[in-house]
Amino acid sequence: MNDINITRRTFTGRALAGSCIVALVPVAALAAAPHVEESDETAVGLGYKHDTKTVDAKKYPKHAATQRCANCAMWQGAATDAWAGCAMFGRKQIASEGWCMAWAPKPGGA
Repeated sequence: MNDINITRRTFTGRALAGSCIVALVPVAALAAAPHVEESDETAVGLGYKHDTKTVDAKKYPKHAATQRCANCAMWQGAATDAWAGCAMFGRKQIASEGWCMAWAPKPGGA
């Protein structure tokens, strides 16, 4: 039997097998966004650092040690996520322990 004369039963079997393989791939692996680099143009413009402890206090006097991406209003992840999305960085992920000049407290002071 050649591939040109494929039967409905063969097609259905192959489609089912293919969908089982796709189901085994973790969704997180398919949707993993790249991490923002501190050297990215947007990151430099916002003074982004992966670790809030490394922010230059002289350059950013309004920065406070308690300000972290994970407690910012623009954080798009769970409080326990190490990396997540941010409204300021598009499709790239930022570190939960990070900081940038756009930091704003979450509503309710969380």
